[in-house]
Amino acid sequence: MAPQPPLREREKTNWEFFLTLPDVDGKNLNLGAIKNSQLITPLFEFSGACSGCGETPYIKLATQLFGDRMLVANATGCSSIYGGNLPTTPWTFNREGRGPAWSNSLFEDNAEFGLGMRLTLDKQQEHASELLAQCAEVVGEELVQAILTADQSHEMGIRAQRERIALLKQRLQGADGAGGCARSLLSVSDALVRKSVWIIGGDGWAYDIGFGGLDHVLASGRDVNILVLDTEVYSNTGGQASKSTPRGAVAKFAARGKSTPKKDLGMLAMTYGYVYVARVAMGANDQQTLHAFLEAEAYDGPSLIIAYSTCIAQGIDMRKGLEQQKLAVQSGYWPLYRFNPALAVEGKNPLTLDSKEPTIPLEQYAYNETRYRMLLQSDEKRAEELMQAAKHDVQARWQHYRELAEEHHKG
Repeated sequence: MAPQPPLREREKTNWEFFLTLPDVDGKNLNLGAIKNSQLITPLFEFSGACSGCGETPYIKLATQLFGDRMLVANATGCSSIYGGNLPTTPWTFNREGRGPAWSNSLFEDNAEFGLGMRLTLDKQQEHASELLAQCAEVVGEELVQAILTADQSHEMGIRAQRERIALLKQRLQGADGAGGCARSLLSVSDALVRKSVWIIGGDGWAYDIGFGGLDHVLASGRDVNILVLDTEVYSNTGGQASKSTPRGAVAKFAARGKSTPKKDLGMLAMTYGYVYVARVAMGANDQQTLHAFLEAEAYDGPSLIIAYSTCIAQGIDMRKGLEQQKLAVQSGYWPLYRFNPALAVEGKNPLTLDSKEPTIPLEQYAYNETRYRMLLQSDEKRAEELMQAAKHDVQARWQHYRELAEEHHKG
């Protein structure tokens, strides 16, 4: 132990030097490679979440890829506590002053809250496009067409569009006597740059209390990205069982082990046919996680990413959270996949399985966690019965996904 004030003074100098270091310019990087993506400055920092939290790496990654144009609707839960522990917040901005716009909503209506953001942005973009066409003589027909037909499905397209909007603003500001059209367009011109709407929450929200709204938003077909930080339990409210809790795990309201299997939220979403769906686990395959985030955001429609998130409520060694995620995938409990409807348009199978067949027994994964192990100690017979049922769940689910992935698809 040492007095803190002298340490703070010394580290203050180091911190100020750190802030002067230049950010890496991502325009010359292939952000599809995990090593390159991690060179980008995250716009989510110092969250105050539990040490080893499995949720925060996914949020950090999203801000590295899309943070300077993100709008976030955050359901109440762990992510809203460490994300909005006012008067501080881990959400920040880059040297250009751009960063995520974040707001917290309730458990029951967060998906609708985020959909409202999307509808507002779409209306602003529609209005700006109409004004742009009306001001064609002022700003130039060539610039108008370039803005309206721009491909903004990737980062380079976004950068190019921002340059066009900067030029548009210059011409509008220099258009003396152009009237109300130019002034109105100037006030909404930023809406012509594509924004990225993210609806974020835990499994208690997505699987249970907010599921009706989430389903409604997926069915809308609107361009929103939904990130489910799946800890398989109501982490923030004390560890109650949710429909995401797996069979055999102990939680509040499931003291003898949950007797029913985990709800397959991804499969439900896939039945729409036009929803991008991915199941990821950063500790098992960080490259697949990166691909899923990039594909989901680029997809012109609703997307759903279900992210395995280790949690202190699961009773694991939080230093080994990524290793536990890897075991979950190797046991077949958490198959990795991406369902991309854009592939179906090309006549390809939209479902890609990104993990191999189970290579370890389910027990090797499960009994690393107190939520499974405590039932084995209190009621060994029931624990064994539920484990056998859980193993059957794993095999049946894997077989079903494999059959879907091997289907011949006709466009």
